Amino acid sequence: DAHVATTPSIHRMNADDGSLIAVIADEDTVTGFLLAGVGHVDERQRSNYVIVSDKTSEGEIAEAFKDFTTREDIAVVLITQVVADRVRYLLDAHTAAIPSVLEIPDKENPYDPSKDSVLSRVQHLLGGES
Repeated sequence: DAHVATTPSIHRMNADDGSLIAVIADEDTVTGFLLAGVGHVDERQRSNYVIVSDKTSEGEIAEAFKDFTTREDIAVVLITQVVADRVRYLLDAHTAAIPSVLEIPDKENPYDPSKDSVLSRVQHLLGGES
């Protein structure tokens, strides 16, 4: 009997299993995630990222956030804190575990834990300062 060596398959995030990462951020941050292989465009031409600039309206950011947090193929939404501050009311209102919403720093602004709504909720649940 011939023995066939098999290599373990590596699980890749894809839309079929609801495990895409969405990104709402400035151009440099989105580009970094795209280079890391996070980008996806589905058959209806919907992407899993939005590039935000000074010209992007609050309404456009809110629409992207609402879209990503209601899509079944998105498991995590990464949003830079500067962008999150523009739609903070939506992040504060988002209570679902999936998709998880994580605030990340951008290259211009360091991470500020006092603004992070998820961290505030965790600290509140653990009985710490909120």
